[in-house]
Amino acid sequence: MAVMSYKCPNCGGGLTFDPKKQQLVCEYCLSEFTEEEMKRLEAEEAKKRAEENGEDGASGVGSEAENGESAWNDDGAASESGVEGSDVSGADDDKDEGPVAYMCPSCGAEIVTDVTTAATFCYYCHNPVVLSGRVSGEFLPDYVLPFAIDRKQAEQRFMTWIGKKKFVPKSFYDKKQIEKLSGVYFPYLLYSCQVDGRILAEGEKEYSWVTGNTRNTEHKRYKVERSGRLDVKNLTRNALSKSNKQLVEGVLPFETEELVPFQTGYLSGFLAEKRDMESETFTPEAEQEVKNYTVENLTSSISGYNSVRIQNSDTTIRNAKWQYALLPVWVMTYHHKEHGKTYYFAMNGQTGKICGKLPVDKGRLAGLFAGIFVPMFAFLMLGGWFL
Repeated sequence: MAVMSYKCPNCGGGLTFDPKKQQLVCEYCLSEFTEEEMKRLEAEEAKKRAEENGEDGASGVGSEAENGESAWNDDGAASESGVEGSDVSGADDDKDEGPVAYMCPSCGAEIVTDVTTAATFCYYCHNPVVLSGRVSGEFLPDYVLPFAIDRKQAEQRFMTWIGKKKFVPKSFYDKKQIEKLSGVYFPYLLYSCQVDGRILAEGEKEYSWVTGNTRNTEHKRYKVERSGRLDVKNLTRNALSKSNKQLVEGVLPFETEELVPFQTGYLSGFLAEKRDMESETFTPEAEQEVKNYTVENLTSSISGYNSVRIQNSDTTIRNAKWQYALLPVWVMTYHHKEHGKTYYFAMNGQTGKICGKLPVDKGRLAGLFAGIFVPMFAFLMLGGWFL
């Protein structure tokens, strides 16, 4: 299993993806690199090594690079400039269900991860590492949606959100608690297709008029037909079985028009998970959803009737396909000692939508009750309401 750490070509410091600048940034010398610059530097470095070592050396570079990957290569092919890599024998597949150990390419420390972890940090040197084997082959994402909200913005948005809540425990506002906020790329499967739909319905119009003392009502029934084609793009499904479904689906929708072809460089500096669910799991549900949506849209196009009754509907799905994407989510956990319960929160890393259930401080709630009820009770007693 290849393990990669992206290095600054100028000072050798770790490179992380900056959501605000949409570039790889070195936190030490503050250098910034675009996708095009990284590709160019990698190509120049590979050419230089090949020239220095001759044909045999060039062949050796290609062989050695197989243990790493380029930050920006389109096909996942390896390149050596700006990327440190290491390989761990005996960890070539992820069939084991338990934790898996890898070696940090920067400091040599052992990194222990779950089988679905695709990007993480070294616990010792804190350099970001990408487990490239988890995002290659059958697990190579088609797309990635880069983080658009950086950590500082995420913290501010989260504090604004909880600031509107009156009964949150004070410990929830603690700086150490906010530092638990983590940026994670979660795996999602995207379903796209075309649906040809046709409905037959009966529409009824009702006319009423009064003649003398008699009210007359006339009912007219009409045969109504509607047909059309619906383009469905990127119906999203969570593809990680261990994730909190309520949270990772609660931050939907994402603006998938901004998806870009997958590059491992976008993962540097963030956590990432690989999918462990197959599209076949969601196909029947997705097909039924788009069929129902098609019928609902055709039905809503019928107007001018007092009532409409669908008699028959027919839908045909064409050009269906599933694609795999990593989408950005800021996540945080809070353990409430009094309740003995852990609360989970998630924020859409693109739109800022927040999902989660906040803990309630019973003491603050009781204080509010006492502050309102006791004075009111005293006032009523003085007024003789309970005498």
